[in-house]
Amino acid sequence: MDLKLIKNILTLISDSDVNEVAIEEGDFKIKVKKTGTPESITYNQAAHQAPAQHAAPPAPQQQPTAPQADNQEADQQNKAPEGDTVKSPIVGTYYEAPSPDSDPFISVGDKVSKGQTLCIVEAMKIMNEIEAEFSGTIQKILVNDAQPVEYDQPLFIIKKD
Repeated sequence: MDLKLIKNILTLISDSDVNEVAIEEGDFKIKVKKTGTPESITYNQAAHQAPAQHAAPPAPQQQPTAPQADNQEADQQNKAPEGDTVKSPIVGTYYEAPSPDSDPFISVGDKVSKGQTLCIVEAMKIMNEIEAEFSGTIQKILVNDAQPVEYDQPLFIIKKD
């Protein structure tokens, strides 16, 4: 099969409603699959063009005055707990206790030691204990029990001792 024929096949597929095709000719095999549907592409193009053609420019936003900005920054600093973030090493489901009727491993304000179990992240029916990498005090728990967590998602903020 020559390159020109492959290009023609790709052009035909992109111009048609077909989302996937597989062709075999002797030892040569090719499988082509579209990643998006034509409707979603058309929608995205229309969405990007519509504001430029039909919408009025957005009204300028008012900038807060200096005292307000300073107060907002101060409030954010007061609300943000100090400490180091402990992140999930795997994708899974976060559990705060070893079983539903048990007490949580930790609570806000608890002192933890290096190696102490902080929680469990279940991945593929395997319960993985997440341990403290350093000693400190729990400042904030960032996830809820039985919540799905992603790799590298912050779980806790711990202030080192």
